[in-house]
Parts: sequence; structure tokens; C-alpha cells
Amino acid sequence: VQLQASGGGLVQAGESLSLSCVASGLTFSNYGMGWFRQAPGKEREFVATINWSGGNTYYTDSVKGRFTISRDNSKNTVFLELNTLKPEDTAVYYCAARWGGTSKSRYEYVYWGQGTQVTVSS
Repeated sequence: VQLQASGGGLVQAGESLSLSCVASGLTFSNYGMGWFRQAPGKEREFVATINWSGGNTYYTDSVKGRFTISRDNSKNTVFLELNTLKPEDTAVYYCAARWGGTSKSRYEYVYWGQGTQVTVSS
């Protein structure tokens, strides 16, 4: 199983980025997907999650209304749209997969991508 995240970069506060995560080696439509992030010196934290069909999504409070998680099962891809970025959003963003539904707990995810760096300057 491989999860390949991409789309990170350096932007100014208020700008947007689109992250993608392409999965291979698994039946993607059976898996709930999540995005997590880890800033230097901090623990990895939950950002957003989506169930196998895309019908259920959840977000951490700090990104509600700014970030959108979605998926395209025909392309084995999960997306994270990041809008109105803030310096505190700076982190390495990771995608992860778990069987079935959504979860906010990183311990319930079985497969992880390598991460993509998002840096927001003020």
C-alpha cells in the first residue's frame, strides 16, 4: 500500500492551496481517509476525515469553514482544499487510510503517506 501526498508549498496568509493524496495497493473505496498535520515540536493532530463514500466529513474546529476534504474513488484520490490560510496552519500534512468510516484518532489509521509541507507566511 502506498499513499502519495502532494500539493504543499509556500504561500502568504489568506491564500489557498490544494493537497492531493493518491492511494495504490488497496481497494480505495473501502477506506475512510484522513488528513493530519504536524508542526515542529508538536504532536501530529487531526485536520479532517471523510468516509468511504464521501457522504460524511468531519473537521477540527480551527479549520472549519476554511478547509474542505473530498474524494474521487474513480481516481483513488483524496483532496484537501485549504483556503484563507493562516501562519498557524504551517505544518507537514499527512494523508492516512483506515478501513470503513471516519475517525479523528490517528491511532485508528493503518496506512500513512509521506507528508507534504505547507508553509504560510504572515
